[in-house]
Amino acid sequence: MTTLPTSQRVVALTFDGGASDAGVPSILRTLADTGVRGTFFVTGDFVARYPDRVRAMAAGGHRVVNHSATHPDFADLSVAQVRDQLTRAEAAIAPVAGRTTRPWFRFPFGSSTPSAIATVNDAGYAAIGWTVDTLGWQGTTEGRSAASVLARVLDAARPGEIVLMHVGAHPKDRSTLDADALPDIIRELRAAGYRFVTLDAILG
Repeated sequence: MTTLPTSQRVVALTFDGGASDAGVPSILRTLADTGVRGTFFVTGDFVARYPDRVRAMAAGGHRVVNHSATHPDFADLSVAQVRDQLTRAEAAIAPVAGRTTRPWFRFPFGSSTPSAIATVNDAGYAAIGWTVDTLGWQGTTEGRSAASVLARVLDAARPGEIVLMHVGAHPKDRSTLDADALPDIIRELRAAGYRFVTLDAILG
């Protein structure tokens, strides 16, 4: 799923967490200040390193869901390995977040196969992609900026837009462009008549 199945002017802000947690405080502060709830796809490894960050996500009313245990390329995994990644991630995340990660899962790197998708579905998960990747994860090293992040989100704006952002810092330049751009993203989309929902709105 790359867009929410709706004709309403709603946007789902989603955040992937697999490595650094550097942008989490800023992201959570912005979401709290603006009254917006997001969906956080985190790995089991992320939870093990930053349990307090994950608790803060859940305490803020955000959904914390499954992004695998160790962030492998699922196109390279057997059916048994896919199941193991899902099970281990759920076991790590759910106790900290206070609820199951089902039914939401995001493939690391967006990489999958028909077999992997079927295995994910059989385990009770829907695979969630994105309408737009902000590319903020590329950092200033690769020519990105908070302004370019904002422009990509606004250019892709449509009913049901799913925005992919990341909570971490670029490993070299330490930029947190998604976190930096988030206040402007929310303000500009609201000005364009959009409101914000979590993926749970699909279950409506």
